[in-house]
Amino acid sequence: MKKTKQSSFVSANPTTGNIIKQYPEHRWRQVHHILDRANIGVGISQEMGLEQRCYCLNKIGDLLLQHQRYFAELITIEIGKPIVQAMAEIEKCAWVCRYYAEYATDYLQPQTVVTDYQESIVYPEPMGVVLAVMPWNFPFWQVFRFAAAAIVAGNAVVLKHAPNVPQCTMAIQQLFDDAGFPPEVFQHLLVSHSKMRWVVESYKIDAITFTGSVAIGSKIGEIAGRANKKTVMELGGSDAFIVLSDADLKEAARIAVQSRMLNSGQSCIAAKRFIVMEDVARDFIGEVIYHVKQLKVGDPMDESTNVGPLARPDLLVRMEEQLRLSQRMGAKIIVGGKRLEVDDIPAEESPYFAPTIVLHADRDMPLLQEEIFGPIMPIVTVRNESEAVQIANDTPYGLGASIWTSNIERAKKMSNYLRVGTVFINGMVVSNPMLPFGGVKHSGYGTELGKEGLFTFTYPKVMVVQ
Repeated sequence: MKKTKQSSFVSANPTTGNIIKQYPEHRWRQVHHILDRANIGVGISQEMGLEQRCYCLNKIGDLLLQHQRYFAELITIEIGKPIVQAMAEIEKCAWVCRYYAEYATDYLQPQTVVTDYQESIVYPEPMGVVLAVMPWNFPFWQVFRFAAAAIVAGNAVVLKHAPNVPQCTMAIQQLFDDAGFPPEVFQHLLVSHSKMRWVVESYKIDAITFTGSVAIGSKIGEIAGRANKKTVMELGGSDAFIVLSDADLKEAARIAVQSRMLNSGQSCIAAKRFIVMEDVARDFIGEVIYHVKQLKVGDPMDESTNVGPLARPDLLVRMEEQLRLSQRMGAKIIVGGKRLEVDDIPAEESPYFAPTIVLHADRDMPLLQEEIFGPIMPIVTVRNESEAVQIANDTPYGLGASIWTSNIERAKKMSNYLRVGTVFINGMVVSNPMLPFGGVKHSGYGTELGKEGLFTFTYPKVMVVQ
C-alpha cells in the first residue's frame, strides 16, 4: 500500500504505517445538517418508545456477536490491539447492550412520591442531543459504554471519534442503522479541533461526554461550562496496584502483568504503579519477571500475541521520553526498556516496545506522576500500609486501584482511604456494565454504566396534581 501524508481522518496500520483508507472532514454544511438531524432524532426516539429502543439495542448485541471477528479485525488493523483482546472488547460491547436492553424498562419507570399533593410523579426525561468525544484505545467499548445507556434513555447521539479510527467509527454507525434505529438517533461527525469549539457551544448540543487527556478534556469542559452544558469526563488514570505481605504473590504477579500489558499498555484503567511491601518485594519481582518474559510481542493478528505495536509513533516517542527522564532521576530498568526488531522492521523504526520492568521509581518521576501509555511497570517498595496508601494517593489521578491480601477486612478498610472511583480486592480493575464507573481528581467526574449510568443523561421531570 502506498504511504501518504497523514490527513485529519486516516485509517493506518500502526505496524507498517501504511495508509488503508482516508476520509474527508465534514464541511460546515454537513455539520449543521448532522446536528439538525440529531435534534429531530430526540423526538423520533421518543416516538419509538422504550420497548422498541430496548429491542433495537438487543439487536445490536446480536449483530456484534454475529460479526465479532470482523469488528475485532477493524480494531486490530487501526490501533494494533492484539486480536484476542479486540475480540473480548466486542463481546463486552454486546454485554452492555444486552444489559440495558434487559433492565432499562424497570430502571426508567416513573416514581410516585408521597407528598401533600393529590399526586406527585417523577419522570426520567432524556437530556436531548449528547455529543460524545471518544478516544482510540477502546474504539468500540468507549462508545457503547455510554451510548447504550444514553440512547435507550431516549437521547440522540453525535459521535466525534478519534481521528485514527475512522473505520471503527463507520462500523459503529452502521450497527445502529442495521439494528433498526432511525438514522437521526445515532450519527458520527468527522471534524477537526478547529470546529469543535463551535460544536460544543452550539445550542443544538445538550450535553457532552468526553474520554481522553486531561489537557483536551479541560478545554472542552471549560467551553461546555460557559455554555451551561452538562459534561461527563473520564480523563485517564494511573492506577495503584498494592501488594501486601500476605498476598498470593504468584496470582498477584500474574494479574499485575496482565493488567499492565493490556492493549500494549495503552489503557486508562490499567494498573500503572506497583506498590509492594518490602518484605515480599523480591519474591513478587521475581514472579513478575517470569510472567513478563513469557509475553509474546509481535503481529497483533496472531492469536498467540500478547503485546502488539503502540498505536502511533508520537505516543511511542512520548513514552520513551518519560522513561529516559525517570532513568536520569534514578530509575533502574531491569527488563526491557527498548524498541524491538520485529518482522524485519529495524529497532529504530519499530512501533514495538519491549515489556519493561523498572525499579527504584520515585514519587517525583514521570513514571509515577504522569499517565504512561505503554508497556512499562514501575515497582515501588514500601514499609507499611500507611506508606502504601500515601503513595497510592500521591498522584493527580483517581480512577481505580487494587489491593492484594488474604485479609479481606483489612483491604476493605484500606479502600476507604484510597481516593479513587473503583477498588478491586484480589482482582484486576475492570469496568462492568452492571456497576457504576467513574473517577475523581484529574481522572474526571460523572458516572457511566450500571443503573446510575442510565440516569447520567436524563433529568428528573416532576408532575404534580394539586
